[in-house]
Amino acid sequence: MRLRTLLTTAALGAALAAPVLTAPQAGAAPPGCDATDAQIYAAPGAVAGNPGDLLACRPAKLTNIPGDVPMHAWKVRYVSTDAQGQKIAVSGTVAVPDAEWKGGGSRPTVAFNPGTLGSGLQCAFSKQLAGQYVDMYEGGNLQLMLKAGYAVAATDGVGYLDGQVHTYMVGANAGHALLDIVRTSRQIPGGTLKADGDVGISGYSEGGAAALWGAQLAASYAPELKVVGAAAGGVPGDLKLTAKQLNGSLFAGFLADALVGLHAAHPEMPFDDLMNDKGQQAIKDVKSNCLYGTLAVFLGAKVENFSKQGLSLDQIYALKGPDGTSWGDIVDRQRLGVDIGTPSSNAKYKIGFPVFQYRGWLEEIIPHETEDGTHAAYCSAGINTTWKNTYPTEHLSTDWGAAGDVTNFLGDRFAGKPAQSNC
Repeated sequence: MRLRTLLTTAALGAALAAPVLTAPQAGAAPPGCDATDAQIYAAPGAVAGNPGDLLACRPAKLTNIPGDVPMHAWKVRYVSTDAQGQKIAVSGTVAVPDAEWKGGGSRPTVAFNPGTLGSGLQCAFSKQLAGQYVDMYEGGNLQLMLKAGYAVAATDGVGYLDGQVHTYMVGANAGHALLDIVRTSRQIPGGTLKADGDVGISGYSEGGAAALWGAQLAASYAPELKVVGAAAGGVPGDLKLTAKQLNGSLFAGFLADALVGLHAAHPEMPFDDLMNDKGQQAIKDVKSNCLYGTLAVFLGAKVENFSKQGLSLDQIYALKGPDGTSWGDIVDRQRLGVDIGTPSSNAKYKIGFPVFQYRGWLEEIIPHETEDGTHAAYCSAGINTTWKNTYPTEHLSTDWGAAGDVTNFLGDRFAGKPAQSNC
């Protein structure tokens, strides 16, 4: 899919995407898994429990996964940890194929984070998979994984419960939520997943950043999980480089999502008071739209037009919060490939399993420099890294074009096959 096709799809999606008024019927819930939809997405309040603890679940019929793969699936609400170390509630989906696992050992699980879906509450991946809203593109990728026999634990990401805002591109939030839903998947009443099953991590674009954060945090945050590989594509590893390219571009909506999402994670930082009337409306637009609506609303938008003083990105980065932390400091914390190393290193983030990174040759949204730079950082750190940048695709279509390679890469890891780094 070339640029024109993506923009045409965006325009059609913005015009046509609409909520489905009735959710599909699911089978009878096992005891203890009978929450209502409202309970899954209710405002979190005080959250107790350990990371990954199951708070609520309900059976789901995933009508937006094509192919009628026989499976049992659930919407889940679970405990995770935010970037400040506080306990939070997160929603997501767990799907387990009905077909017997014949690969040896316990059935493996793919921890999956979708690409950008938008920040409106209706955009939650678990809602879209269940047909309650249609503005996403990942169903076919999950079909491949489920047909291969793998369970899928797909997080919505932080910020899709009532009254919340998605913390778009906040690395620790994304990585924690992705790892924790694997823990959750093993607690579903009547479920069959076991604690010794292998874990693979996968995501593209926003999901690719989340996948690498999950990979970087796995050893310290979830050491009991047997993570054997991670696949991440279209990764905006350096948000400052990415923001510079997005500002004023056809894809400025992604920058709007990031600015609002970062503020949702850091409400102590200056933001709302800086906005002019156009900026206040922009915040409302981000909070109410899904992917294609956001792209349409912010087509060609420049960040300088939304604040009272016409602040540039660099001027925003210089602004400081009450403790002296600047917006630039917070953005830099999200950079991937920093202080990473092998298990025998002294690095903060230790990765002891193979990683597959990829991008399309015709990539037009994420700067090549940051995708290539993240790959180079992993290679320099001695991490077993497979790199592929030869897909004849642009940003969105690379997600589909690489899906077979991603499934095969994780399948080889589940089968215990060695990975040959091509650094």
